[in-house]
Formats: sequence, C-alpha cells, structure tokens
Amino acid sequence: IFAMVAAGINTHCHKQTGWCRVVVEKPFGRDLESSNILSEQLLEHFPEKELYRIDHYLGKELVQNLLVLRFANRFFGPVWNRDNIANVTISFKENFGTDGRGGYFDQSGIIRDIIQNHLLQVLSLVAMERPVTLNGEDLRDEKVKLLRCISPARIENTVLGQYVSNGSQPGYLQDPTVPKGSRQATFAMCALFIDNERWEGVPFFLRAGKALNERKCEIRIQLRPVFGDFFNTSHKRNELVIRLQPDEAIYAKILAKEPGMEMVTHETELNLTYSERYENLDMPDAYERLIHDVVQGDHQHFVRSDELHAAWTIFTPLLQQIEQTQAKPHLYEFGSRGP
Repeated sequence: IFAMVAAGINTHCHKQTGWCRVVVEKPFGRDLESSNILSEQLLEHFPEKELYRIDHYLGKELVQNLLVLRFANRFFGPVWNRDNIANVTISFKENFGTDGRGGYFDQSGIIRDIIQNHLLQVLSLVAMERPVTLNGEDLRDEKVKLLRCISPARIENTVLGQYVSNGSQPGYLQDPTVPKGSRQATFAMCALFIDNERWEGVPFFLRAGKALNERKCEIRIQLRPVFGDFFNTSHKRNELVIRLQPDEAIYAKILAKEPGMEMVTHETELNLTYSERYENLDMPDAYERLIHDVVQGDHQHFVRSDELHAAWTIFTPLLQQIEQTQAKPHLYEFGSRGP
C-alpha cells in the first residue's frame, strides 16, 4: 500500500513549486528483501530528501539528549569505549499483553516490532562516532557506519520467550486473535557485538518484552570494576542509567563513604529526574517533535534507506533461522521479569 499511495501522491499532489515531504510510518518491510523493495518503490516517486521515515523513539526527549550527553560533556568522552565499559543493556518492558491485538502482533513478533527498529536506533546513538555537524546527513552517515560494523544477530546469542497466564491474567495463546499453537516470541533478548576499535568485545544487550513486571524503557551502561580496589567493592559497578520512559531521568550509580567514623562504602546515585529538576515541565510528544521536524525540513531524527538496509542486514538471518527452525520460546508468567 505504501507504493500505491506514494504513486498517487506523486501523480496528483506533487507540485513543481514549493516543497513536498512524505512521512512514512513503520513497518519498513519484514526483512531485508522486502525493505529493499519498499525503498526502491518509494524512491521511484520521491528523492531521499523528500522522504521522512518516522521512528517515534527518535522523537523522545531522552533519546534526543543522547547527543548532548555524549558530546557536550567532557568527562564522558574518555570512558566511552571498550576499556572502561563492560556492557550496555537497552531494555523495553510493557506490563500488559496483546489485549486483543494478538492477530496483528503474531505476524511480526517482538523482534520486528521493537528491537530491529526502536532499540537498534537507540543503540546507534549510544555507540556511533561524533558526527561532523548536527546536519541530518552527517548524523545519519555516522549511524550507518556504526550499523555496518555490527555482526548479524545469532540465535545462540538470543533468548526468546512467550508469556503464559498467571492465574488472573490470560496467556498469549489465550488471546482469541492469536493462532492456535503459535510460537511467536513476546519476549526477546539479543546480544550484539560491534566490530570496531571503540567497542570490540563489548556486548550490547537489546531486550524487549510484553506482560512483564513493569512498564519501562531504559539504557543501562555498566562500567568495568576498579583496578586495585582496596575497598573490596568488586561486586559493585558504576552504572550510567538513562530512563527514556516513564519518569524520564538520568542517574549514575556510584560508591561513596557512609557518614561516620568508619571507612564503610555504600552505593548511591547522582540523580537527574526531570520531573524533580524542571518546574512546570511540559514535554512535547515524540510525534509532535517529529512532525515539527518534517515541517522544518530537518532529517536529523529520521531513518535513511541505507540505514534501513544496514539494520535489516543485522536481523534478517536471525529471523529466518527462528522461522525455519520453529524455535520454541521459553515460557514465563504474566507479570514476571521474563524467562
């Protein structure tokens, strides 16, 4: 339908004067092949500069803050690499199930619905190199370079899950719109690795699930242990946590001395919670920001065709293997932390 609508707009609505900007909402295909076909069809009617592929996570306040956090603060730069960071976890958790939308969800699954797009976009902003400018093309160039360095996701580095009833809430297969006996994953966790000088050997865990114990989306960057630790705190790690939703916040877990005569350490937080720090906070919705960017002609927070190609190259082999082998997901109770 995207191609048909694009052809119609180009034929009947595209003026030779002024500007034309076409906003395309996901899904951008089901795999690498279908995504490439869709991109080719759209580019037959509109040049790349007129296409705005929208991923609403790129309009979230804390996602847009990643550039400022990384590149406007001197003390983050020296530690933002494999020598200091042990792992990065990007999590998306929902505390509700499919709620009668299982028929739609079953056609895509949690990897296509959340991980391949939203979480991978967040990963690219966390891990990419500094762009030359904040121009949309310069920013997207760096994201594409980063995505091309990521090895394809492997099934042995992936955990799949499907929620079942906890007694009071129905399981996935009890949704009447879900096909009987479906093995579609409602939870997935993938470990990705970036093959470049900055990140080689550092696992990036992308985790998403439905019917979990809470609703939350966050980035958790865990640092390596302190060398020569004479406080014997090796079981504690410094972490930088960026909570995208709800209750947007940035906080760092650190060790400090407990007040008193003894040299006793405890874990505490340096905390920037937006609702507490900023009075009368009224943040625009993600889609509000992105539609504003479309009107302004700013591509900074939109997905380019080569970016899509790189993203699907990472996940298509995994999705094909899951479907070909009919991989059986681990079961977890509705309201739990997952498998």
